[in-house]
This record gives sequence, C-alpha cells and structure tokens, in this order.
Amino acid sequence: MSLTTDLVQDRPATAGGGAGGAATVHLLRAGDAADMARWDAFVAACPEATFFHRAGWQTIIDRVYGHKTWFYYVEQDGRIIGVLPLAEIKSRLFGHSLGSLPFCVLGGVAATSDVARPLLDAAADKLAASLKVGHLEYRNLLPAHAGDPAWHQKELYVTFRKAITADDDENMNAIPRKQRAMVRKGIKCGLTAEIDQGVDRFFIAYATSVHRLGTPVFPKKYFAVIKEVFGEECEIRIIVKDGAIVAGVLSFYFRDEVLPYYGGGMPAAREFAGNDFMYWNLMQAASARGARIFDFGRSKLGTGAFDFKKNWGFSPTPLAYEYRLYASTELPDNNPLNPKYQLFIKLWKKMPLALANVLGPHIVKSLG
Repeated sequence: MSLTTDLVQDRPATAGGGAGGAATVHLLRAGDAADMARWDAFVAACPEATFFHRAGWQTIIDRVYGHKTWFYYVEQDGRIIGVLPLAEIKSRLFGHSLGSLPFCVLGGVAATSDVARPLLDAAADKLAASLKVGHLEYRNLLPAHAGDPAWHQKELYVTFRKAITADDDENMNAIPRKQRAMVRKGIKCGLTAEIDQGVDRFFIAYATSVHRLGTPVFPKKYFAVIKEVFGEECEIRIIVKDGAIVAGVLSFYFRDEVLPYYGGGMPAAREFAGNDFMYWNLMQAASARGARIFDFGRSKLGTGAFDFKKNWGFSPTPLAYEYRLYASTELPDNNPLNPKYQLFIKLWKKMPLALANVLGPHIVKSLG
C-alpha cells in the first residue's frame, strides 16, 4: 500500500505538552499491523472517534481506488492523543480535494487532548497547500472551527441516530404507527433474513436500487474489501422471499452502535415492504447483539431517504461539514441535488443496468 511521506518534516512537528512531554505528529505506517492496532485502540477509546476513523479505511481507499492517503496521529509520552485520516481525490470532472474522509460520512480530528488539535490542523493545512488542492474538507459531527473565518460550513446533510433497548416490544412500539404497519406487512409477507459472508447477492440489490435512483454504483470490489478488512464488524444481511432476493444491507458494528451503511432493494421490495422489514430485522438482531444506538446514517435534506428515516421516528441532526478553500473560490457542490446533474441522472436511469455497473465505478471513484 502506498503512503506519501515526502510532505512530512524530517523532524516531527511538536507542541508543548503542559505537564507531559512534547506532543509530536506522525504518519501511520500503511500496512503495519502494530501501528494500525495502536491507532484502532485509540479510536475505540476516544469518545469523539467514529467507525470512520478506523485505520482500515486507509487499506480500503488504497486498494480499491488508489487514492493517496495521509493518516496523521499525535503522540505524547508514548500514547496517541489525536488522529486525523486524510485522502486526496484528483478529478477532472469533480475537482481536486483533500478530505477526512472520502467514502465516509464522518471524519475530521478525533482527540483526547486539546494539544493535538492545532497540530493536526496545521499538518492538514500544510499538506493541502503543498498539494495545491481546491479545498480541504472535514466531515464533522459537530463544528470544529466555529467562528473561524478560514473555515466555511455547508448545511446539506443530516444524520439520524436513536437509542434502542434490549426489548423488541419497546423498540417496535417506539416506531410511529404508520411505519409500524409497514414493518408488520413485511412480516406477514413471510420475509426472512440471511447473513452472507460474500457480497454477490448484496451487490445485486444495491446496484439495482441505485440505478433506479440514477446514481453511479460503487464497484463490487469495494464491498468485498470492506468485508475483508472489517470482518465480523461488517455484516451483510439479505432479505429473501421464497428464496428470491428482496433487499440487502451492509452494516457496521462499533462499540454499542449499529450503522446500516449501504442498502438497496429489488423492485419487489416495494410490494413486500422489504426495506421496512429489513431495517426492523436488523434492529432486532443488533439489539440482541448488544447494540444500544441505531445509527440510520446520513441523508440529504429534501430527499426520499430523509423522509423514510423521519417516518421511523428518528429526529435529524445537522452534520457540521467544514471546508477550507485553497485553489478554489467557492464551496464544492458535487451532489445529486445540484441542478446541473439532473439531466445526467435522467439519462443514467435509462441506461441498461449492466452498462451502468461497468461505467459507475469510474465515476464514483472521483466523488468520494
């Protein structure tokens, strides 16, 4: 796996550590099992960190897309006190960016000490300037640079998170009445769930679904590598009726959370309430596994996905995505709601699925 290090100083950047020793900035050594284990141990213990701060994303981004990555961490007295994963995307269609983290809904600095934050920000700023990117993006849950004129915030995405209990009846009763009826419809239709270790059936459901929405598909390899890297922390759940695929969801488990991250349904999913049943079935299984937070993930304002999640009784929380401009003079707007992409979306929906599955990965590689 490649790791660019020529932009790191010969001597690590340092800051005074108060009562402790000096804090220094380092780069995660790609593919080094010991380094990655230390990183992930910090992420698991840091309240600010998310599943998308995991070291495995460096492996995934490198192996699937070949983008350059810089996973910075700050160390003090032999302990990691902050991390910042970054990846570069350079595209003629969608611009040149450095972000934390492409292909992930969250990122930015995760730290247990305020000493780490300015050091990681400075490392990202130096790297962005050296690469001559259009912009630097942090995908934060909460604002990290409120009031700082160098950083801009864009309100486009929200996230949906809700507590669940160990009691199925309590979880079912917490779902609003109309949505609860849809879940029960799926149950009455005789839908069942199966767990796959491979991605073939999931990819069929996912690719069919995004094609119907006019969105380019990720390559099948992407999901296979995700499953390989995260193992049992990544679950692939397939909903079937009489042996036929109805829907599928790829979910992550992190601490006491379950995160359904990629999902899709066949045309039959609408007839049998396949997606409704799928998320309820996942909620049941996650609750039994010990999960106490159901993270329904990111959605754009004004979309069907946004409405679907609200119908489950989840309240939206705005995501604080922050941008620092370098070569660009305006904030990026690479999303399906941008009017300039509407014709493309209409044409993509009409394209044969097999062709869309060939072309899609070449486009989505540059979107992040």
